[in-house]
Amino acid sequence: MYLLKLIVKNALRHKLRTALTVLGLVVATLSFGLLQTVVDAWYAGAEGASNTTLVTRNATSLVFPLPLAYQARIRAVDGVTGVGYANWFGGVYKDPKNFFAQFAISGQSYLDIYPDYLLPEEQRAAFLRDRKGAIVGRKLARQYGFKVGDTIPIKGTIYPGQWEFVIRGIYDGRQESTNTATMFFHWDYVNEGLKKIYPRRANQVGVYVVRIARAEDAAAVSNMIDSQFRNSLAETLTETEKAFQLGFVSMSEAIVVAVRVVSFVVIIIIMAVMANTMAMSARERLGEYATLKVLGFGPGYLAALIFGESLLLSVFGAALGIALLFPLASIIGSAMGTMFPVFQVAPLTLLLQAVAALLIGAVAGVAPTLRAVHVNIVDGLRSIG
Repeated sequence: MYLLKLIVKNALRHKLRTALTVLGLVVATLSFGLLQTVVDAWYAGAEGASNTTLVTRNATSLVFPLPLAYQARIRAVDGVTGVGYANWFGGVYKDPKNFFAQFAISGQSYLDIYPDYLLPEEQRAAFLRDRKGAIVGRKLARQYGFKVGDTIPIKGTIYPGQWEFVIRGIYDGRQESTNTATMFFHWDYVNEGLKKIYPRRANQVGVYVVRIARAEDAAAVSNMIDSQFRNSLAETLTETEKAFQLGFVSMSEAIVVAVRVVSFVVIIIIMAVMANTMAMSARERLGEYATLKVLGFGPGYLAALIFGESLLLSVFGAALGIALLFPLASIIGSAMGTMFPVFQVAPLTLLLQAVAALLIGAVAGVAPTLRAVHVNIVDGLRSIG
């Protein structure tokens, strides 16, 4: 108890220096946590993917569609328990800056494959009955003020024209990591419009989502699906939903790597700052350490004083940084809107922050501890005054 009291008094001896050091630790820990959260948000779609869901797309590129006739043939593959399909719509709501994900889906068959989208039964039924009906996620509805019954005008880009959809339901996520920033509507409605203006583009879908009975059969089922359409005009590539999502992340892999590197560089910089602070403190107290040696205090006691002070500062600064991370992440997540549908602090991020704080405290205390332990008593006493 006396040792702890002495450590606290030493830490508060130079209040301005201590305050600035703690502030630096808070900023570094907070920055590290936010950058790691950004990286996690980038991978959120892949991490939340089901291991029993496959995605079948055109083998040439995702921009090329697949015939609607493929659905029945995919459904007949052994091990497949459900098939739905979806098209990326890419429309604009009022203003080009109002970007959010929009998918034309196969209705009931698609929703059955994604049970994490929680929708009240009456709203689900209303959506399925209304050809112009749409459902939106809770986050999207909150951002734009959508309510059930609202008519939403969407200007098509990939599918030209002015399209109108009626909000029939607002879905929530079964888990916090579920994407609730997407709009879904009926593919049949879009397909009917295409038959009138672009008949050659009708009866084609972007991707098929395939539910399988067992996750361990993913590779075998994928091969069976693709083998059916080999050497056809629209060959397919089937992969797990996670692999499909990671394909999008890989397009910006350099950015993700850069963000990760910066987050760790921040920790290294504050480690150097902390080490310099502790070195200054130890240099000022050489006379005190020499006096303690004369009084019979051993190297272990001196090491405990220095390491204790270093760890106290680093842990206190990190604790403040972690405490501020949650409200700041919430504010940033709201400000980012649908750019990052899932923006939440992961338990691993908190663990990395805690480990980084302990590492900073330990590394910063090494050099001053060695100097204090090996200080010559005569030289140390000479430095007094």
